[in-house]
Amino acid sequence: MCGIIGYIGSKEAVPILLDGLKKLEYRGYDSAGIAVLKDSKIQIKKCKGKIVKLENLLEKATPKGNIGLGHTRWATHGKPNNLNAHPHNGCNSEVVVVHNGIIENYMPLRERLISEGHNFISETDTEVLPHLIESNYQNDLTLAVKKSIKEIEGSYAIGVISTHDPEKLVVSRCGSPLIIGIGEGEMFLASDIPALLSYTNRVIFLEEREIATITKDGAEIINSEGKILQKEVVNIDWDEEMTEKSGYKHFMLKEIFQETMVIRNNLEGRINLSTKALELDNLSLPLDKITEIERISILACGSSYYTALAGKYIFEELTGIPIEVDYSSEFRYRKILLGKKDLTILISQSGETADTIAALRACREAGSYILALTNVRGSTISREADSVMYIKAGPEIGVATTKAFICQLMCLYILSLYFAQVREALDSSEINKIISELIKIPQMVEIILLREPEIIKLSEEFLSFHNFLYLGRGINYPIALEGALKLKEISYIHAEGYPAGEMKHGPIALLDKTFPTVVIAPRDRVYTKVINNIKEVKARDTLVLAIATEGDKEIINIVDRVFYIPKTSDILYPILSVIPLQLFAYHIADRLGCDVDKPRNLAKSVTVE
Repeated sequence: MCGIIGYIGSKEAVPILLDGLKKLEYRGYDSAGIAVLKDSKIQIKKCKGKIVKLENLLEKATPKGNIGLGHTRWATHGKPNNLNAHPHNGCNSEVVVVHNGIIENYMPLRERLISEGHNFISETDTEVLPHLIESNYQNDLTLAVKKSIKEIEGSYAIGVISTHDPEKLVVSRCGSPLIIGIGEGEMFLASDIPALLSYTNRVIFLEEREIATITKDGAEIINSEGKILQKEVVNIDWDEEMTEKSGYKHFMLKEIFQETMVIRNNLEGRINLSTKALELDNLSLPLDKITEIERISILACGSSYYTALAGKYIFEELTGIPIEVDYSSEFRYRKILLGKKDLTILISQSGETADTIAALRACREAGSYILALTNVRGSTISREADSVMYIKAGPEIGVATTKAFICQLMCLYILSLYFAQVREALDSSEINKIISELIKIPQMVEIILLREPEIIKLSEEFLSFHNFLYLGRGINYPIALEGALKLKEISYIHAEGYPAGEMKHGPIALLDKTFPTVVIAPRDRVYTKVINNIKEVKARDTLVLAIATEGDKEIINIVDRVFYIPKTSDILYPILSVIPLQLFAYHIADRLGCDVDKPRNLAKSVTVE
């Protein structure tokens, strides 16, 4: 949520700041602004709305300078408007700050600063920061920032420039991500990697409460006690092309069509395609830890929570280990009953989800071993977990996840097979049979994607409806939830996912000819039950679209529309059934003229609680 970009070097800052802000749009925002320092003067330009409005503003008067900060704001304290947009400055415009996070004690700080003569003009919690730094300044900007952050409570990632120290950026973080990019005679600052890829792939990840003083030639990083730190420089293996649309209308569509590739990425180096052997030696999860596990908790938020629910079915089916699934945001507010024989799996695409980070730390205190599934090397969750399995999705720019969801599912399949092998929960022939089907999945996904025109036609038929019910049973129930979420996220159409067997306990009251139902109905062991549920829906004169197994002639006589997916193992159907649901949601939203990649009120990474 929110985005920060910073630059110091020999080039003009404004084009770099604007480019970085555009690369961070997927994080979600409602206003944007920049601040540029030159000749002991800081110019601030900011406005409510999209970055294009900021660009129009800058065309009239473009600030010149080689050091600057940019920000996209997602409103928390104060409505989206020009005054509340970042950057914010102190009384004399000598200190300017951009900030992600929430300052929880901003009200008493604000009251104290007002009593000292400071004037506030916005409703934001952020505005206390430049005034606080201004108040603490005594000839050293870094020391002023260090003293100021000790006074604040909450989460923050901040970038600070000042006319007092015109050759430096000072930055710090606690609870919100911040990355330093290393160039040749220039340095960069960003909330996330995609903003930097046009300029460098060499980065430093700041840890909690670290402070960096950045000049054009490098960065000196200290901890909260002032000790100078030697930080690892990480080479990011993503490239700039990964963050471009590459001819697709939207990032979301591009990312759906990348799903064949990212599935192969997850198979590569983990399953030997010739011998069908599992190869997870680099997981760094001790074998004795796997054998002694008595229970697994899977924690996640949003779509990752639905992959976690699917993971429950997968793990219990293949390993026999009891699985509990929780929303990260709810988990840490109840009594945590974990111990040394428990494994906690955390799922977060960004590795920076605030609630999941907090849950991780609570699990560690309880003594649980922690395995993270994440997409970003160097992210907070990847650094703090005991073991990490990277989902290999590459950059995902569309706010509504697609390929990362698929990658998380792939990791859960591979992990559960590995656990089943180590614990001898399945014999080798059963494991080989599932692996044989799993390595066919990329070709099956390719077949589904080639049939996109069928989905486009279906989306046109269902375009006029304002409510949808999505139904699934067993392992496909979480996919019904995800399908409904995709539709509501990007098209703003009300959609509800539900277990098909529970429909009679409430949702059936909603059904009539204005309330179509999407049913995931592959030919698996609960197929007959799902057919009975479909008949109950049809008895209410409801239009039904089914996702069914290729060759199923029975279902076409029961439902109104069918999209067929290839036949596979019962347990693997979710990875195929979710793809037409992603395309269905995309094409409805696109036809309605929605901003598919940047749906209103949503952020890609939820980095505040």
